[in-house]
Amino acid sequence: MPKTRISKGIISISLAAAIAIPLAAVEGTANAAPASSSSSSTTKAAPTPIAQLATLKGKPGQSTAVKLDAGFLAALKSLGLTPGVTGTAALTDGSLIFPITAGNVTYYKPRSIFPYVQGYLEHDGSGITLTAGSTVVGLSNFDIDPGTSKLYGDVSVNGAPAADHALLFDLDGSTLNPLKTEGDKAILQGTTVKMSDDAAKLLDATFKTDAVQKGLVIGIATITISTAK
Repeated sequence: MPKTRISKGIISISLAAAIAIPLAAVEGTANAAPASSSSSSTTKAAPTPIAQLATLKGKPGQSTAVKLDAGFLAALKSLGLTPGVTGTAALTDGSLIFPITAGNVTYYKPRSIFPYVQGYLEHDGSGITLTAGSTVVGLSNFDIDPGTSKLYGDVSVNGAPAADHALLFDLDGSTLNPLKTEGDKAILQGTTVKMSDDAAKLLDATFKTDAVQKGLVIGIATITISTAK
């Protein structure tokens, strides 16, 4: 899938409108169409968005954080892999933190349109590393696509590019909590981040193992967005 870049600008969002719904930035299953639906000959007009982040610009404290799962950390240890960070990312108290640098997200009334959350959240200039001996795999420049509940990123091996905008993690929103607000921050917590099939195969091939499996729980995500103008 080609990477879509979103122009950077000043955030535009109606906080009151955003609070009125559980912001579903990576909600996953709740963002999917029903398994079956009756057909209708009546053409319905497209719904009006409830809230929009027309152009999202990087601001201090605005980030996507992932609290690493104990099972994931145990799996890394068993494989002799050491996690690290690159660029503006941080690893603090067991959480990986990636500043949000740009984005464009539109929220519709849940199930009024599919997907009812559309856009991107970008995290350029930050990433993580997994190191075993002299082998270092880098995952960076993460893009979250809320419409498909996928997280993409660039992959390098020992500093050399290996894949551009690859599907790295699947996002399960069935564990999503309702929106919280703290001052001029909107906080969405609870989405489960899982290893994608593509990433699992790449890591297994690079580190010569079969222990990394699709669906391995990486951790729980918290997205913090500034609503200040």
